[in-house]
Amino acid sequence: MPSVASVKKDLEALGTTGQEEILNYLEEVIVLGSFATEVTNEVKENRFSKGKVCPHCGHEEVSRNGKFNGKQRYICKSCRKTFTDFTRSPRYNSKKDIKKWILYSKCMINGYSIRECAEIVGISVPTSFYWRHKFLDAIRVYMCIGNVGGVIEVDEAFFRESFQGNHKKSTTFIIPREPHKRGVKGSRSSKDEKRKRGISKEQVCVLCAIDRVGIIMTELICKGRMKHTDLERLFTGRIEDESILCTDSHKSYIRFAQNSGVELQQIKRGKHKEGIYHIQHINAFHSKLKEWMYSFHSVATKYLANYMYWFKWLQFFNTEKDTEKTKHLLVQSHTSHSDTKLKDFKIREAIYI
Repeated sequence: MPSVASVKKDLEALGTTGQEEILNYLEEVIVLGSFATEVTNEVKENRFSKGKVCPHCGHEEVSRNGKFNGKQRYICKSCRKTFTDFTRSPRYNSKKDIKKWILYSKCMINGYSIRECAEIVGISVPTSFYWRHKFLDAIRVYMCIGNVGGVIEVDEAFFRESFQGNHKKSTTFIIPREPHKRGVKGSRSSKDEKRKRGISKEQVCVLCAIDRVGIIMTELICKGRMKHTDLERLFTGRIEDESILCTDSHKSYIRFAQNSGVELQQIKRGKHKEGIYHIQHINAFHSKLKEWMYSFHSVATKYLANYMYWFKWLQFFNTEKDTEKTKHLLVQSHTSHSDTKLKDFKIREAIYI
């Protein structure tokens, strides 16, 4: 048997490419192999931390109902429906091995495209798309909107409303505006030719808030310019007492602060901070968000909320190692109860708060 020293020497001689192949192999054999059992046990523990609960009706009186294919089944004494440890989770009813789900989770941590994920995991492109939104629907349910407190920086970001994927194969979908065509001869700027300048109803407003502890809120609130009623709808019951809002000079914040009794510190145009108050953290967050979103080359507005939560989740675990992130994503997405069905994609609409 070769010594550890000789193995290290051989690894050094392999070069960067060879070392990466060995690392990927070891990760697949050691990490993925141990993750399968570990993730399954953690999901069971988290789902039933307060006792067995029926995922269909929420009733707490359930009993064991035998096993099928080695999986424990339960039956609810109220609705009489049966379920397993993974009912209403992304992996429920999947015929793919859990190692493929672990590998797909790792791809999502790295922000790979749908086609890249499909190639790495060994699944079809439609399945890759389906899995992505199974994960993201579940993570959105798990994380919820959240609550912020203390000094809270708030600002809005705008994204072009996109109907990408709605009308490609549909015979009933009618786009509510003229399509933005690219590459039209004779146009000054083909992609901006028919778009309205400035902020309009052709853009969706994503409101982002971050407190000094690092808790993030990011939600679609309206089309076009926001109003104080949009702010009230988002923040009512989600801001701690005696909190301070740091914002730009938008008038809607003034009306919201007056109605809700929250202290407001507005940073005047042209200034970066007022004493200890500033919006530098939220501006940095917006910069990272837009750069990250740009890598996907336009996201349909009806899926935008999922991508906001994806980015929010990545920011929350940005200091963790990739293996830990993979584990957290799998456990948390399978802890929450969510139903993502293929037929629902055709009728899905944008999720506004």
